[in-house]
Amino acid sequence: MRKIKKGDDVLVIAGKDKGKRGAVLRVVDDKRVVVESVNMAKKHQKPNPNMGVAGGIIEQEMPMDISNIMLFNPQTGKGDRVGFKVLEDGRKVRFFKSNGEVVDA
Repeated sequence: MRKIKKGDDVLVIAGKDKGKRGAVLRVVDDKRVVVESVNMAKKHQKPNPNMGVAGGIIEQEMPMDISNIMLFNPQTGKGDRVGFKVLEDGRKVRFFKSNGEVVDA
């Protein structure tokens, strides 16, 4: 089980986009994630008429290191560390370390 998953609301804590919030679009591997509208880069794209892709300069999200983001805690309004615990019914869930609230409902 991972501490950061696709769809999580995260806060950037380091880098050029420090302080921005966004949702995780995809987890690339154990160390890298893509966050919506964060770490944008310009890419020169060739046109491909077979696929209907127009050429030009496009902006897209690039992967960033997972150590530069924290899970956003809506109760505190800040980024928070995440831990794991097993509930009485046997489910393993993530929880916020600051207030103990369960992330996965």
